[in-house]
Amino acid sequence: MRCPRLYELPPSPWQKTGWPWTEESTPLQNLMPDGQEWPRISIVTPSFNQGSFIEDTIRSVLLQGYPNLEYFIFDGASIDNSAEIIKKYEPWLSYWVSEPDGGQSDVINRGLKKGSGILAAWINSDDMLCRNALVEQMSRHVIRPKTVYIGICTYIDATGNILSRHRGKVHSLEDLVRVRTVWRSGSHIVQPEVLFPRELALTVGGLDRNNYSTMDYDLWGKLLLAGATFQYSDIPFAMFREHQNQKTHDVLRQTRSLLDTAKRLVLHADCFSEDRKNELLADLKHYGIAYEKNHWKGSGRLARLGLPRGLVSQVRRIRALVQQTIGVGSSYDV
Repeated sequence: MRCPRLYELPPSPWQKTGWPWTEESTPLQNLMPDGQEWPRISIVTPSFNQGSFIEDTIRSVLLQGYPNLEYFIFDGASIDNSAEIIKKYEPWLSYWVSEPDGGQSDVINRGLKKGSGILAAWINSDDMLCRNALVEQMSRHVIRPKTVYIGICTYIDATGNILSRHRGKVHSLEDLVRVRTVWRSGSHIVQPEVLFPRELALTVGGLDRNNYSTMDYDLWGKLLLAGATFQYSDIPFAMFREHQNQKTHDVLRQTRSLLDTAKRLVLHADCFSEDRKNELLADLKHYGIAYEKNHWKGSGRLARLGLPRGLVSQVRRIRALVQQTIGVGSSYDV
């Protein structure tokens, strides 16, 4: 599919301006300079009750100006206006459905299997691609086998204000599983900033349907185990939206899942000696003990203050971000 132009899409409400409402990406020529088709890209959006944000997501994908894109949306029978919004963009979608499903990992796997792209990404229904993300990525880089491309991710709030920018630094499986070091330095990988080989992702089993919190972290590990190379760029690629309804606000659950996933990756890695495995597992164990102790100690203090429940949640979120910075705790966003 050729990405539509701005004038082809439903008009923007008067109060919506800028990207992706009144701005579009600079479109690429239909063919590459050598006369060949541009490599096909498959993008999947899992959706559930994100009617406040999903139109931003859809438009940010469709307005990429890329000549060879396929876009799949799987809505889990949302009870808000999500399906109504998706239907507005039906003419430009490769496939969409709104029905009960097996969860986020399940529908992303379904999208990857339906797709035919050389590269793939998933953009959750509260996140966005940056303007010119695909144009810049594909025109500036030669696509190589078993290569994962990672750009810059911008954190935004519920209204789209920029909070911070992120650039990952993970290059090896050991980088990935050294949770304490990775999170202290902020060099972890943020899910929407990644463009990965679709066939390789399916070959390693896709996303784990039983992992509801850190399925992306698990996939990066499996890709590294399969010999993938991680290539970084200075391209602003995606926007991760922080808001109160995210599952990632349950920081304790996220951290436990992260540590469990890291342990499994270490145990399945042939690239580590038994001694190195034991060292890495011991480090993960000690990190987990320190985090749990710190979490419950802080929770007890908050409870004794008698704060309203909503304020307690916000204070815990702020505390988790501080812990992440100093290396005592972590918050993992999907």
